[in-house]
Amino acid sequence: MNTKQKRNLLRIVVTTVMMVALSFMPLSGPLRFMAYLVPYVIVGYDILYKAGKGIKNRQAFDESLLMAIATLGAMALAVYEDGDYTEAIAVMLFYQVGEWFQAYAVGRSRRDISALMDIRPDYANREQEDGTLVQVEPDEVEIGSIIVVKPGEKIPLDGVVVEGTSTLNTVALTGEALPRDAQEGDEVLSGCVNINGLLKIRTTKEFDESTASKILEMVEDASSRKSKSENFIARFARVYTPIVVYAALALAILPPLVRIFGMGTAPEWGTWIYRALTFLVISCPCALVVSIPLSFFAGIGGASRQGVLVKGSNYLEALSEVKTVVFDKTGTLTKGSFQVSAIHADKLNQDKLLHLAAHVERYSTHPIAESLRNAFGHEADGCSVENVEEIAGHGIRAQVNGKTVCVGNGKLMDSIGAQWHMCDAVGTSIHVAVEGEYAGHIIIADAIKENAAAAIQALKKDGIKQTVMLTGDSAAIADKVAKELRLDTVYSQLLPQDKVAKVEELLQQPSTGKLAFVGDGINDAPVLSRADVGIAMGAMGSDAAIEAADIVLMDDDPLKISTARRIARKTLRIVKQNIYFSIGVKVLVLLLGAFGFANMWAAIFADVGVMVLAVLNAVRAMFVSQGSVSKQRNGLANTDVTIA
Repeated sequence: MNTKQKRNLLRIVVTTVMMVALSFMPLSGPLRFMAYLVPYVIVGYDILYKAGKGIKNRQAFDESLLMAIATLGAMALAVYEDGDYTEAIAVMLFYQVGEWFQAYAVGRSRRDISALMDIRPDYANREQEDGTLVQVEPDEVEIGSIIVVKPGEKIPLDGVVVEGTSTLNTVALTGEALPRDAQEGDEVLSGCVNINGLLKIRTTKEFDESTASKILEMVEDASSRKSKSENFIARFARVYTPIVVYAALALAILPPLVRIFGMGTAPEWGTWIYRALTFLVISCPCALVVSIPLSFFAGIGGASRQGVLVKGSNYLEALSEVKTVVFDKTGTLTKGSFQVSAIHADKLNQDKLLHLAAHVERYSTHPIAESLRNAFGHEADGCSVENVEEIAGHGIRAQVNGKTVCVGNGKLMDSIGAQWHMCDAVGTSIHVAVEGEYAGHIIIADAIKENAAAAIQALKKDGIKQTVMLTGDSAAIADKVAKELRLDTVYSQLLPQDKVAKVEELLQQPSTGKLAFVGDGINDAPVLSRADVGIAMGAMGSDAAIEAADIVLMDDDPLKISTARRIARKTLRIVKQNIYFSIGVKVLVLLLGAFGFANMWAAIFADVGVMVLAVLNAVRAMFVSQGSVSKQRNGLANTDVTIA
């Protein structure tokens, strides 16, 4: 709770205590007025000031003016009749209670988002040529510099670890509480917290282009992008407020004039002025003006807690209406890195075949060689590897424990006379021959992400009508992935411009509805911009994709798409509930007030009571059921999916 909230809460408490105390005091006349004027001013001085400032700036028609007119009028009537001052003070008091609830809810949601602001690093430890460290501003560090991150410090800039091992806390970036290990050669992102080891990092981006800066920029811009519902409420309030002010004036003046000139009876000015003042309090649009933006703000805050950054409430609203989701393949549904998916041995067992291939590829920097070494995992087993020879375009030949082993493609096998054969498995075949005799082959393929199948199932369960995959890969690989993930449609062998054309084609079909595109590469940026909702992978995605996207998944988990959509749909349900409830109650009580069946206490409920209920309802948007998230992860993601 900030200082302003504490001060307002104190005003509410002081006013309440004074009201209770005054109710026991036998005061009358001017003394009674002066006594009740004190709590009125304490609780309402800021509303009166805002109303006066609005009149001065010719922007008078807002809720402050309505509250000021209604309460000052009620005080005047109480003076005239030596009546009850508590109604006027109660209007101000309960209005301030509603404002306090609203401020608390906004603060709670803002804390969820502003937790991201803690990822901004205060300094960087730059290593000098003589090995000493100098503490500098992060924006003073150039690309290629060596920085040192000590245990407990934030990583200030994106880079690659050149020395050291540690565990990183990535919760501020990804929403995931599980720490991640970092070692030499690993890419690390700014904003992560180094937990236990000393890391030396070579920077790969300047501070303004680093992940932390990009996230902060997105968060700061999010509130400026308004949804259709918010824009409607803003326009509605501008038109609605002057109408109800003039209607209240008419209610105060016209019926008494009709009684004087039309009926020749007493005008009853006090009765109709009281009804007009009640009408003003009832008609105050506080519940709509406050709760609708708050609902979206809370929804964006709730999404950020799950590692999903939404760049504006308009995108949250659009996501709730999406019916078709189009995916890129590599890096989105698949990991974008090679791994061993199958081993077919002819002469040796599978372990021995992988053993020989990994040793022959020991010194190669090719991604396929790395995948073989990762799959074997026992490189330091004492085997002798000598006379390593790389044959361009064919593969590698080496002596392993005195035997000649060749690892490569079909051309290499042909050149040594080994009788190799094709494989039906989808992926890249790595053939192995020992002493010129074919021993078998290993299939290398891009692995499907652990949660990809669960993500597709969750989206379909949430009401997505069509799932589509666009990829530049061959038809065989694309069809295999689509079958494993149970996608509805797949288009393969597409260039970047073909992806844009295909999305344009889908958007023209009436059955498509609103379309979301999910991608991660620089070539996905045009499609992300063209889709109704662009969703980018934020951890390993390209800067261009993150910049073009409307929503960013900070941990690259496709299952978060369903989470984000559930948050969006929940937020829109809450928005609609608040609109219907607020307007419905106000219309009912307005009619009752106009005919004298609703007093100022009913008006207080119709205004402040409805606002408090709407605010409390809006707060629900920031909470996502952890049970449902766990169910998605554990229940839907049990299927072990790989390409083989």
